[in-house]
Amino acid sequence: MAEKSKIDQRTGLLNGFAAYGMWGLVPLFWPLLKPAGAMEILAHRMVWSLVIVIATLLVMRRWAWAGELLRRPRRLGLVTIAAAVITVNWGVYIWAVNSGHVVEASLGYFINPLVTIAMGVLILKERLRPVQWAAVGVGFAAVVVLTVGYGQPPWISLCLAFSFATYGLVKKKVSLGGIESLAAETAVQFVPALVYLLWLSSHGSTFTAHGSGHAALLAATGVVTALPLVCFGAAAIRVPLSTLGLLQYLAPVFQFLLGILYFHEAMPPERWAGFALVWIALVLLTWDALRTAHRTARALRAGLETSGAVVATGTVGATRGADDVVAGSDQPVEARP
Repeated sequence: MAEKSKIDQRTGLLNGFAAYGMWGLVPLFWPLLKPAGAMEILAHRMVWSLVIVIATLLVMRRWAWAGELLRRPRRLGLVTIAAAVITVNWGVYIWAVNSGHVVEASLGYFINPLVTIAMGVLILKERLRPVQWAAVGVGFAAVVVLTVGYGQPPWISLCLAFSFATYGLVKKKVSLGGIESLAAETAVQFVPALVYLLWLSSHGSTFTAHGSGHAALLAATGVVTALPLVCFGAAAIRVPLSTLGLLQYLAPVFQFLLGILYFHEAMPPERWAGFALVWIALVLLTWDALRTAHRTARALRAGLETSGAVVATGTVGATRGADDVVAGSDQPVEARP
């Protein structure tokens, strides 16, 4: 039994690394789709993602959620909002990468946890611990430093961070699984995207104008969107949320390194200073989350032992509950760039 648990954890970790690794390396893919513009790429991504997730759901025979969703208008409305917000996120990200702003795009996902916490305070009236306040303050200072360095606010980073934080907030209310959620959202996106592509076909579409290879790459946007999500789903059921919460930083790290080492984007001193402040804020946030999780797990176990009700399921539940603290409020993270 213990051996099976170890194998499951190893499989989960590999899938987690694969998911966040693919999300981190995706800036290498979008430039391959040129001369298609960001809007055309985005529309193809919406259309082909739906094709892929429908095929996946057919294989998995998971359709019960669809009827329930259609019978709940409020939930369907939230899915529509989530689809609109992730459309903005995807579009800005694709444009940023293909316009030479990979580093600034990576910053958006570095500061996303800080923005999520700030939104939790402002919208959900959550109370922060002192270290969390310090992390948010340092993150705000980073934005100020970067604003001075850029000569304007880092709009791309802020747009990506706020759109993804809003997406996470809405997704929490919807409570759908990763594949199911992507299917519902891309179903909302499908008709507008298809109408745009049909219009574009007579106004300069690149889909049929640049050979079968280019058309295949545009169709592959569906695989690029769905495959990391499948890996994430496999990881989420096998490893603690605390581990996923730490693994999520792999994606912006890879994007940042690609921006500097592969795309050779400039990093003047003030930009380094801004990023350093963001990383300090994330270290504070992660340390506080880990400390709180360990304290919560200890307290729960102590309470169970005192009451004489310690059983295996209880201990697992306590640990899993503590893991939620570490994962942070920016879960779920299924629809990365």
